[in-house]
Amino acid sequence: MADSGNGEYVLEMIGISKTFPGVRALDDVSLRVRPGKVHALMGENGAGKSTLMKCLFGIYREDSGEVILKGSKVKFHSAKDALESGVSMIHQELLNVPNRSVRENVWLGREPLIRIGPLGFLDHKKMHADTAALMKSLDMVIDPGERIGGLSISKQQSCEIAKAVSYNASVVVMDEPSSSLTETETEHLFKIIRNLVSQGVAVIYISHRMNEIFDIADEVSIMRDGKMVGTYPIADIDEDKLIKLMVGRDNTSRFPPVESEIGEIRLEVKGISSLDPRSFKDVSFELRRGEILGIGGLVGAQRTELVESVYGLRKISAGEILVDGKKVNVRSPRDAISKGIALITEDRRGSGIFPLMSITANTAMASLGSYLNAFRLLRHHRIEEEARKYNESLRTKTPSMATLIQNLSGGNQQKVLVSRWLMTLPDILIMDEPTRGIDVGAKFEIYTIMAQLVKNGKSIIMVSSEMPELLGMSHRVMVLCDGRHTGTLDKAEATQESVMRLATQFE
Repeated sequence: MADSGNGEYVLEMIGISKTFPGVRALDDVSLRVRPGKVHALMGENGAGKSTLMKCLFGIYREDSGEVILKGSKVKFHSAKDALESGVSMIHQELLNVPNRSVRENVWLGREPLIRIGPLGFLDHKKMHADTAALMKSLDMVIDPGERIGGLSISKQQSCEIAKAVSYNASVVVMDEPSSSLTETETEHLFKIIRNLVSQGVAVIYISHRMNEIFDIADEVSIMRDGKMVGTYPIADIDEDKLIKLMVGRDNTSRFPPVESEIGEIRLEVKGISSLDPRSFKDVSFELRRGEILGIGGLVGAQRTELVESVYGLRKISAGEILVDGKKVNVRSPRDAISKGIALITEDRRGSGIFPLMSITANTAMASLGSYLNAFRLLRHHRIEEEARKYNESLRTKTPSMATLIQNLSGGNQQKVLVSRWLMTLPDILIMDEPTRGIDVGAKFEIYTIMAQLVKNGKSIIMVSSEMPELLGMSHRVMVLCDGRHTGTLDKAEATQESVMRLATQFE
């Protein structure tokens, strides 16, 4: 173990342990980070990465261990303490104030004031100018006066990055910073990171995306089950070894076999167009019993808009939808659920989970109407039994069903959402980016669940931006480009090249 205050490191976390009721989240974990380097932190969901960073940032108080920053022992009692000491953190989930402006979010809690005697008034002009200068320095085109809740998820994430940079920190923690960014925006993020490290800033980068780790990191530390497995120079490790260290087993197969019997047409979509003229137009496709239909395309291809329209979240101006050969009017999610259609949304945090509610409540949320007694009162005991049954069948890891869902890892939150929709007894399950933001081990578990569902006769539509996932799990791949259906490929003919060719067939 290195001596305290080793000048080689800007940050040392030594022997950190943290226990929650029923869970030992961190077990004697040590992490050492050099200045001017990108230090990747990897591990499966629930490995302890975010907990370790929350101990650093003063959100959690470690049970034992010590933190040394720039040679001095520190103990942060709040995030404010950490920020004032030069430690900044971009959280995995957006933590902005949606109804306030970009500038107010960036300078929240440290707004510039105009002093008039004993009184202080917000200096909106300076706040606007400082935000504009910050955005310009980061090459971000975002209006400081715009309401942040009205921005796209990727631009909101960009604002979080700008806010973290504005603290002039010596250590910047980035927890899944690219989870809501496009490929182009991720490249821009990397440009910002390289600029930071050139100034001697240390960046701790948490991501599940292997390609990003090998593109941007200098060193990588791997955690598993609350323990530190090891730290390696990125040049000394490859993807297979990294996965083996993360999951504790060889990466023999990234995808389970999908062995289902393809049956009759379950869903037929004929020439539907969005009410929004900028969205999709004249799209037709079929989905069969026991089939996984993948939907691919570049960002902006209108994949999410299409499946949300099938689910009744968006209005269509033309075309028709048939379920089991019968035309249906799906004007709302309630209509869709009544026809046996369920949707797991792309934005798990924003439109999926209810973070301050229990796992039981989150699981039962879409099917409460099925658990009313003769007096229109909820049968709570029955709800608890069913919610537990579905989560146990999907092996959701939790201390209890009363645990708040926000305290679960991303992969386990996703299992709860799958359980929720299975409780509605759907025949057709739409999964929009089903493994976004979860690790390689949890991904395999979600894939296994999908394979079992179609084997049992369910039908799945899967929207995915990950090419290996699209090719590895789909029976057929339907491709959109700029709101148009440019082609559908059988599994045998679906390759990365053939999908990309269809995804770039702009008019």
